[in-house]
Amino acid sequence: MTTFTPMTVELDLGHVLLAHLDDQLRSAEKLLDCVLRQAGAIRDRVVEGVLRAIGEIQAEMERRSLLEQRRGEILELAAGRLSIPAHAVTLEAICALLDPTTAEAARQRSAQLRGLLSEIQQRHTINRALMRQELAFLDHLTRLLGDEDSGAYGPAVDSGRGGLVVGPRPASATAHRVLDLEA
Repeated sequence: MTTFTPMTVELDLGHVLLAHLDDQLRSAEKLLDCVLRQAGAIRDRVVEGVLRAIGEIQAEMERRSLLEQRRGEILELAAGRLSIPAHAVTLEAICALLDPTTAEAARQRSAQLRGLLSEIQQRHTINRALMRQELAFLDHLTRLLGDEDSGAYGPAVDSGRGGLVVGPRPASATAHRVLDLEA
């Protein structure tokens, strides 16, 4: 059985914490990159790019679940040293166990991680809004082009009574053009 002196415990916890925060930062940077590429694909209307980004985001989220499991282990380790429950452990409580240099490095990495996660959340929210906008536009087009009841997609034609009728286009009908206006 290995015995730890207080200095060894401090160094081990500090090293584990900093390594974990570095892993979290790398993961968050990768996730941000995926979300930014997804935004570009949405704006450019590149379906394959959107789907590829979604796959990459899902893969990174699975990796992040492993990081969260590791985070729980670190909290348990710190909780044992602090003699408090793991759910009550804070970064500041852990930092009280570390030397000042390591504690400050942990605080800086934690702040950087919080900033990255906030930016990811903001970008993801924007992406969701862009996707809703694109889907609403697609829904609008399918309504213009098709009869929802029959499931058929055909051009909308003037009924002669002040409205559009969806169905087969008479030979005399002209095609309607839809403008693609980007903000």
